Amino acid sequence: MNTRQWMAGALCCAALMMQPIAHAQMGAGKMAEAGKPIPPAEAFTAVLTTMESQIVSAADAMPADKYDFVPTASGDFKGVSSFASQVKHLAAANFSFFKGWGVPGEQDPKAIMQLKSKDEIMKALRDSYAFAHAAVNTITPENAFLSLPAPEERKATRASTAAFAMAHSMDHYGQLVEYLRMNGIIPPASRR
Repeated sequence: MNTRQWMAGALCCAALMMQPIAHAQMGAGKMAEAGKPIPPAEAFTAVLTTMESQIVSAADAMPADKYDFVPTASGDFKGVSSFASQVKHLAAANFSFFKGWGVPGEQDPKAIMQLKSKDEIMKALRDSYAFAHAAVNTITPENAFLSLPAPEERKATRASTAAFAMAHSMDHYGQLVEYLRMNGIIPPASRR
């Protein structure tokens, strides 16, 4: 496991641990009983649902005529991805991360990268999160840490792959937020 993978796993684990605190602070409901076992699928689904909500709402907030936006302000933005490319990458990555988990609805990530309109891209993004949810729902205490077919040094398991997929989503969410703000749009998750 390289440093980046370890950091991604650690960040996602931190997000999972902080989730009850964040929800309590937001008034989302009562605190869970400490020490009560939670099935892995439920724990990962809760975080994935939050990620999906933030990312899909951010992607939807950008007007279609600005989907090709690329930063050009002061700074070094040569070669950075457009807003649309960021969203397509997220959708394609969700299908890639969970490919081969035995859930229906796999799509070709290369085909997603060819999409042009906001409507097509948004559909692919929503479909990718439905696919990710279906995959995450297969994680059990028995299979969470069994190895998956991957290079041995990755030590890939269902749990680590789900954690990395969510960390990856948050990395790109941060970029989407910056692109929205550069266009004078407050991200929906920040409008509270």
